[in-house]
Amino acid sequence: MNHNVDARIRPDRLKKLLRKLVDIYSPSGKEEEIVEFLSRYLKRAGLPVSLQEVDENRCNLLVLPDKTDIQAGFVGHVDTVTAHNLETFGFSEEGDVISGLGTADMKGGCAALIEGFTALWETGQHDFPAALCLVVGEEEEGDGAEVLLTEYHFPWAVIAEPTSLKPCLAHYGYAELQLTTTGEKMHASMAKMTDNAVEVMLRLILDISRHLQTERPDLIYNIRDLFSAQAGFAVPDRCDASIDLHLPAAAPIGEILTEIEELASDPRYNHEGVETHFRVLTIDAGYDLPERGRLIEALKTVFGAYAISWEPEAFRSHSDANRFWAAGVKPILLGPGNLAKAHSPDESISFSEIEKAAALYAGLLSGGFFDH
Repeated sequence: MNHNVDARIRPDRLKKLLRKLVDIYSPSGKEEEIVEFLSRYLKRAGLPVSLQEVDENRCNLLVLPDKTDIQAGFVGHVDTVTAHNLETFGFSEEGDVISGLGTADMKGGCAALIEGFTALWETGQHDFPAALCLVVGEEEEGDGAEVLLTEYHFPWAVIAEPTSLKPCLAHYGYAELQLTTTGEKMHASMAKMTDNAVEVMLRLILDISRHLQTERPDLIYNIRDLFSAQAGFAVPDRCDASIDLHLPAAAPIGEILTEIEELASDPRYNHEGVETHFRVLTIDAGYDLPERGRLIEALKTVFGAYAISWEPEAFRSHSDANRFWAAGVKPILLGPGNLAKAHSPDESISFSEIEKAAALYAGLLSGGFFDH
């Protein structure tokens, strides 16, 4: 076996597919064109394609081999974040580096999954007990995964998030918080006469930041949004902030949220004319899988066959894997690309890593590792 790429993988076809995927603009909520393209692409290759309605305009795309007990779903999301620049979001290539919106997160991973399934299908092996699941909406509401999991259940999932081809058996939990401060609106020249809602919010966020850095150093927090009411030439009477928390699987999320809520209710931020409101919008639990089980042993075998080091890590972001775990599926994240490149203006990926990912997926599918 070639240690770099499976002979069944066709790099020319893979790159052509990736180029098309990147050149189709598919932000969350507007995935119709890319799903239609992929449906035609997979049908031409002879794979059994079905569409699962998510809403009146959008569908998940599934490849479900007939008469097999599906043991694993191979999952990718076809949506991206919105483009930083609609003039320059498309595919570009320089040597081994492919740039463009979604290359790392996760059109590179989707292309590798599709090539892995297509290459295996061409050999005449059609009875592998695995499904290809290309879902919509991951970057926003996760509605594609939610609908998928209402109809289908399988013991394992391989999700092609950008992990630099390191298997992620553990996944951080996630919480989204909203803070609101309110005060009194008055003429800007009277600012000393009242507490400014924005100033109160800034003091509170700094207090929360110091607390988390000191008491919860393993936690990752991000102040995602901060905006005030349109006050004109006046003291704004409202300020809102959104904060993301990414927590190791073992972190006591209930305690941490209570600590932040207690800070928000402190009298410094709640007194005559000033109120602070705390709300938790989302909580998704993390998980940590043991290095046991059929799929994990299969992955170790395939990694060894391709001379790739087995170095499990934890995935530090939020993803559809949190939903799969909550639905009783054991998800492993494994895909090409670097998470640090995702959502950035200079998003890029190594094409050779996409090739290697496609080979890994094909090897895993064809290895006879799952009971039929």
